Amino acid sequence: MTRGLFVAGTDTGVGKTVVTAGLTGWLRDAGIEARAVKPAQTGYPPDDDAGMVAETCDDADAATCLRRLEPALAPRVAAEREGVDLSYEAIREGCERVLSEPSVEAGIVEGIGGLRVPLAGDREVIDLVADLDLPTVVVARSGLGTLNHTALTVSALERRGVEVPAILLNEYEGASVAERTNPAEIERMTGVGVETMPQLDLSDPSAAIGGLRDAVDEWSPVDAVGD
Repeated sequence: MTRGLFVAGTDTGVGKTVVTAGLTGWLRDAGIEARAVKPAQTGYPPDDDAGMVAETCDDADAATCLRRLEPALAPRVAAEREGVDLSYEAIREGCERVLSEPSVEAGIVEGIGGLRVPLAGDREVIDLVADLDLPTVVVARSGLGTLNHTALTVSALERRGVEVPAILLNEYEGASVAERTNPAEIERMTGVGVETMPQLDLSDPSAAIGGLRDAVDEWSPVDAVGD
């Protein structure tokens, strides 16, 4: 398969799509043909993470979604309620197919909710992460409560043999003691480098892509997919 990254979250709504859009745009600006992949989208419409990434990158080919489901629930539950077949093997093979396309130099696979979200059958999001065997960036909240969720997420990934090159704390303001001390504490707990990023505006592509690039100091997706 092609080079790539997985973007995993500690929960839903932590900023995976913002990071996916920023990383995809960053790579494309660097001359690397990157494509984001959303394995399954629930809550569609109105939620459309792949569409948001494509719009941010100003290119319909910048992102693709393998399966869309209307209920805003875990994919397995949403499929069951709609009476549709959602096969884990089809999702995994679909991701592998996109990542293997000759025109794709780097794939950015965006997760669904947190790692233990039921994906299809008896498989969860973490199973897809492990099967795709991509280095995984963890996106987490910045404020109070993030220590436990972030450390558990990193531990779960490492137990499955998944490399975690970076943790991104989203919507960082440094307004509280918890926010200001969380980055160093998470690094101590996990041994993984932590980057902080402000809230990015996806309606402004240059702000979303440039904002992530400006915020991240010690890690680069260009280096991560360049091996």
